[in-house]
Parts: sequence; C-alpha cells; structure tokens
Amino acid sequence: GLPQKATSTHYYPNLTDDACKAPKDSVVLSAYSTMDLVDKDPDEDDPWNLPELQDTGLKWSELDAKGKVMRVLTSIVKFILLVGFLYMFVCSLDVLSSAFQLVGGKAAGDIFQDNAVLSNPVAGLVIGVLVTVLVQSSSTSSSIVVSMVSSGLLEVQSAVPVIMGANIGTSVTNTIVAMMQAGDRNEFRRAFAGATVHDFFNWLSVLILLPLEAATGVLYKLTKIVIDSFNIQGGDNAPDLLNVITDPLTSAIIELDKTVISDIATGDPAARNKSLIKIWCKTEKITTLLNITVPSAANCTTGVPCWEEGNKTWTQINATETINLERCNHIFAYANLPDLAVGLILLALSLLILCTCLILIVKLLNSMLKGQVAVVIKKVLNTDFPFPFGWVTGYIAILVGAGMTFIVQSSSVFTSAITPLVGIGVISLERAYPLTLGSNIGTTTTAILAAMAAPGETLANSLQIALCHFFFNIAGILLWYPIPFTRIPIRLARALGNRTANYRWFAAIYLLLCFFLMPLTILGLSLAGWQALVGVAVPIVVLAIFIIIVNLMQTRCPRYLPSRLRNWDFLPRPLHSMAPWDGVVMSGMAFCGTRCCCCCKCCQKTEDEEKGGKERKKSQEMYDNPALTRDDEPLEAPKETVKATQL
Repeated sequence: GLPQKATSTHYYPNLTDDACKAPKDSVVLSAYSTMDLVDKDPDEDDPWNLPELQDTGLKWSELDAKGKVMRVLTSIVKFILLVGFLYMFVCSLDVLSSAFQLVGGKAAGDIFQDNAVLSNPVAGLVIGVLVTVLVQSSSTSSSIVVSMVSSGLLEVQSAVPVIMGANIGTSVTNTIVAMMQAGDRNEFRRAFAGATVHDFFNWLSVLILLPLEAATGVLYKLTKIVIDSFNIQGGDNAPDLLNVITDPLTSAIIELDKTVISDIATGDPAARNKSLIKIWCKTEKITTLLNITVPSAANCTTGVPCWEEGNKTWTQINATETINLERCNHIFAYANLPDLAVGLILLALSLLILCTCLILIVKLLNSMLKGQVAVVIKKVLNTDFPFPFGWVTGYIAILVGAGMTFIVQSSSVFTSAITPLVGIGVISLERAYPLTLGSNIGTTTTAILAAMAAPGETLANSLQIALCHFFFNIAGILLWYPIPFTRIPIRLARALGNRTANYRWFAAIYLLLCFFLMPLTILGLSLAGWQALVGVAVPIVVLAIFIIIVNLMQTRCPRYLPSRLRNWDFLPRPLHSMAPWDGVVMSGMAFCGTRCCCCCKCCQKTEDEEKGGKERKKSQEMYDNPALTRDDEPLEAPKETVKATQL
C-alpha cells in the first residue's frame, strides 16, 4: 500500500529485501530508470558540451535512386539558400552601419570636437567606444582620428587611447547578433559567450595597456621608431574583396558622404548643414584664381601677386567650385527626408533582415550539419594537432581569423558570422577565442594597407595610428593567450554565458551598461574635470577589487576570512542575488504579454512546452521501472505504481 507519511526514505513494496532491511534513517538514492542507470552519461547535462547533431533521416545506403537524387537536389538548394541568406546577412550589417551613422554620425563628429577632453586618456578611450558604437565601424572612427591628426587638431599620442576605444566599440555588433539566439537557452549560452569573449579580451587589454601607455607612451614611441626607420612610400588602396560583391545591393539602398563627419570633427562650420546622404555620385571640382581685396599688403600671402589700384589692395586666391554631374540612384536619393528619419527607417529594416537571416541561417545549418558532415566539420575546427604540437593549433586559428577578416575587410562581419556557429555547437568557445584574436589582427592589417594609400601629407600620421592599433592587439594577444592559465577572457565569457542563460534579460543590461551607460558616465565625469573623475572612479575601483578578492577567497580559502564575510548573506538579497530582480523583470514581461505584446506569450509558451516535455520524459522513465523514482516526485510515483499493478 501507499505510505501514510512522506519521509526522507521512500517505501515501495517491490524493493529488494536488502533495501527493506536498511536502517530506518538511511537514505535510498534515487534513480531515473533502469535504462538511465545503464546509459546515463555523467557529462550529458553539461551545457558547454558541443551537442551532437543527430541525423534523423534515412542512411544513404537505404535510399533508392529517386531518394538519392532528391537528397542531392535538396542539399544543393539548401546550400544556395545558405549562401543567399549569408549574403543578405552581411549586407544588412553594412546597412545597419549606415543607419547608425545617419542617426548618430553628426553627434560623433561633435564628440570629437572637444580637443581638451581628448587629451585625457580615459576620456579619449570612452570617446572611441561611443563613436564606434554610434557609427558601427572602427574604420570610420579611425579615419576621423586620422583627419584630426592630419589637420593638427589632435596629437598622435592623444589619439592612441581613442584607437583602443574603437577596438572595444567594434565588438558591439556580434554581441547584438548573439542576442538574436535567445530563443534556445543553451544556444544562447554558447553564442553570448562566443561574442563576449571579444569584449573581455578588449577590456582586459585596455586595463593593462592604457595605464602603461599613459605612463610611458610605449605604443607611440614604438610606432614612431618604425615610421622613422623605414622609408615608407604610398601605395595602392587595400583590395576591395567583399565590397565588390555587396556594394551593388547596399549602394542601391543608401550611399553616405562620410567626409561630413570628419569635417564636423575638424571644425568646418559648413559641414553641420550638410546631409550625410549622398545625392550626387559623380562630381567635378574646378579650381580658379579669383581677385579679391584685402585691408593692406600685410594681409597678402607670400608668393601670391599683390597690388594696389586706387585706394584698394588686391590679391589672388584659389577658389574651388564643385560641379554636380550625375545624381545617385539609391532609394533615398530623391526622398526629401531628414537624416534622422532615413536612419531610423534603415535601422528598423536592417535589424529585421538581420534577425530573419540569422534565424534562417541557424535553421539551415542545423538541418545540413548532421551525421558524418557534422563529425567531419567538428573534427576539422575543434581538434588539436597531436602531441607535442597541440599548442600550434591555436596560433593557426589566429592566422585563419586574420586571413578571413582580411578577405571580408571587417572584423564585425567575421565575428558576427562565427557567433551563430558557436551557438549551435559547430565551433567550441576555446576555438572561437583564437579566431576572434586573429580577427583583431586582420582588421588592423587592412587599416595599415588603407593608411599606406593615404596622400603624402597624411601618410606618416595615418600609418602611425594604424600601427598603434596593430601593436595594441599584438600586445593583448601576448598578455591573454600564449599561457593557458592567462586565457581569462574564456572563463569570464563562460561565466557571463551561464548568467545570461539563466537570466536572459541580463544580456540587454550588459549591452547597455558596457557600451553606453558606463562610457557616457565616464565622459560626463571627464567633462567635469579630472578631480571629479578620480573622486568617483577610485572608490568604485577599490570596491570592485575588494569584492573580487573576497569572492576568490570564498571559493578557494574561506577559512582565512572572517565568519561574516564567508558568504554575502548579511547583505540584502537584491545586492547579492539576481533572483529578486528576475522576479521584477518577469512580472513586467507578464504584464507586457497580457496587455500589449504577443512575443512574451510565445516565449512563455515555448518554456511551458519545454517543461511539459521534461515532465513527460520523467513520467516515461518512471513507467519503465516504477519501483525507482526521483526525490522531487515522492507522491506521484506510488500512484503510477498502483495503476501499473492494476493493469
């Protein structure tokens, strides 16, 4: 019969005699089922294990001739669709960058105008982050810096922190892409970690190298030696590889005049009234000599004719006139809309296309990467060389990442492309890390080639800034990759991935905090003066260091801590746990779902289905062996047993 009182030990009449003779207070360990006891893999529940993409279809040998032809045709169609969606994905990233420039490009130019703030290394760093986030392109922000240095508004030494900030800001794109995989918890865990490992590498490199650069100017001095040691001549532009393919589509949607942002940053008052939207694609500049009057001969430029006629002093100047020859053919060339309106339209459309393409790419990859194909790809991407050459594999991955980024000419495109592959489990986080580091190197080599194509008067400055970017990334790799225990970004990204998988709303908080709120706060304190910055930042940094040390001691050597500090339970729960905040957010989302949003209902429905699936699985396992059950269902299992006995 059923027990009258639930205790820590479950009683079942069909247990073995030995189990029945056990002491009254002993605990019988629960199991799932006899099948589970045989086939249970201890690592099966590890969410970081790469999932096996099982082939649920018929084997090739079991297909008839028609089935084989259909499978080949289906595979070809899927591959063509995959290439098409990938093309649209890359184009949507390009349009997204243009949209951000239309929305915030002039604001980015205004941020660069305050040269006094840029002389502060910390302010220069966060300005580089903000501007790159606003224009969604480290190349654009770097070109603005080069323009300012060439015009004498900014020293190269002051530009180095801005370049470091641009390196951080460019990683926001793949973080946004990772958020599109929030539907599946484990996919989101891996994808978000694969994206944010780039963020942690950049931030940790800045924490070490920015104070070192501010104290010693090591990057500036090193690049100065390189520039002075070689007789560097201007060359050709960096080869357009990916742009040749994507430009026909993106140019038909929007074309921008990026010189407007640089002109605003360099203080050209006329640029503020110009539109970023390019209207005339083919123009011609004609320079003529004009006679003008000046107050006196002292105002004449040396080497330029200067004469007097009557009571007036005349001289000559070069006047440049731009003649418009051919109008652009993109969609917004004839639209009489302000930059902000066009930017918001493109922002919404590009995000919609980006999300749609990403979802379809993931679904296609899941359907294609099955059976032997998945095994081969995983082995190629994630297997190390045999001992003793296993350490070489990571460096080859760095070279592959650098080469692929050089081909696509954008680290954002490359890292955004591998992020969904990390999410679905094709690439491991440990392999994505060196690929990302190589991507950082690849984007700097493209910048070096672009700098070498600069005019003679800006060649040295452009090349020195590009080399600063290059050596910054090389130094970061030397800090955080060669020795395995220094690969801290992987551990931090994995911890953040676990946190965002449990509380998916935290991903949006992280994005806003790291790329908007924190840089804006530091910029505001910098504008108030270095005293305000130090007065606020130093206590926060000291508190953060104290918390990190206490956390490490709590996990490794708690006996050395006072009893009160061995856990954080003495603090209010919202200060040491995200569960109360999760309750608030979930309540808000529930309200949103019932009032104005169907998306929340869909998410809730998906989670309910997952829970229902797990419950059905538990029920089936218990039915296989009704004598054994889980501890979390002590009362339902005996009822199941009674029903089975009656049958």
